[in-house]
Amino acid sequence: MFIPKHSITNKILKDIGIVEAAREVIMNAPLVPAWEAKFRKEAIERTIHHGTHLEGNPLSPEEVRDVLEGQEVIARDRDVQEIINYRNVLKFIEGIFVQIGSSGSYSFTLETILEMHKLTTEKILSPETSGQFRIRQVVIKNTKTGQVSYTPPPAVEVPYLVEDLVTWINSDEGKELHPIIKAGIIHYELARIHPFVDGNGRVARAVATLILFLDGYDIRKFFSFEEYFDEDPMKYYLTLQAVSNQLVLDTHERDLTPWLEYFVEGVAIELNRVKEKVQRISVDARIKDKLGQQLQLNERQMLIMEYIHRHKGLSNKEFRKIFPDHSDDTVLRELKFLRQKGLVKKSGGTKKAVYVLK
Repeated sequence: MFIPKHSITNKILKDIGIVEAAREVIMNAPLVPAWEAKFRKEAIERTIHHGTHLEGNPLSPEEVRDVLEGQEVIARDRDVQEIINYRNVLKFIEGIFVQIGSSGSYSFTLETILEMHKLTTEKILSPETSGQFRIRQVVIKNTKTGQVSYTPPPAVEVPYLVEDLVTWINSDEGKELHPIIKAGIIHYELARIHPFVDGNGRVARAVATLILFLDGYDIRKFFSFEEYFDEDPMKYYLTLQAVSNQLVLDTHERDLTPWLEYFVEGVAIELNRVKEKVQRISVDARIKDKLGQQLQLNERQMLIMEYIHRHKGLSNKEFRKIFPDHSDDTVLRELKFLRQKGLVKKSGGTKKAVYVLK
């Protein structure tokens, strides 16, 4: 049976503390529904962009957004398909939550992992390999030198290793672990086993995300730890390989602590980012403090508030950047409302007016 070896170091404890503090703020932030929807949409876009970019997809965040919105993008079919597929993986995860909401439970199985791989590689791999364990030996090479950097377990062992992992996930030991440490272990083990001919990294991260969500750490679905990994891909891969290449007689003797320190730190950094954003752009909370009552802003008004916050101001000539399909008069009406409520003030003359947060 799979028994992970690791230690809970001071660094891990410190970062878990940061995670818990950030989680508390995020979960209890009083956001109007439209802001909550916007944060979730941005988290999905970041997850898809960084999760595929980490594996070599060249599309920019803007191009990813265009693909998700159904707009035409000049790119390789495979690159576009990877974006669509990863969106479908996230929809699959969301569907599990709908199922839990209706039935009250969900059983994580080996088939869950296979389905996530099938969605990840649809129209990229052949039907014989999409959603199927590999049946041949593969190696991981350094793309620059061509040298083999890691040799995964033989293909014949893959089904048994994954089944062992699933058994551990559903065991008392797995359930008792802190969700973030548990997710980190699962991510590492799937990367180590390398159960598929392609798409292993995306599946490992998606499964880790699902496990976090199932254990109550969806955190309003505002976060994406793929961005942390994608900021320094070399460190991500080297940290995984350093653990996998430890010289031990039994694979269960590998010490996952260095990887877990890296993984937990990433979750802490990401949730801290989200916490600061929620605190900074929690418009409705500021309005309530200022006006003594809750004020529901419409989508245009919230976009204006966010733009002004992000860019420190909004000039007349910038109206088209955020509202290409609306007239200047429409934007001016929204700004007038925000000024009347004491949220925005105007400086400068009519032609050179700049609107800033009050």
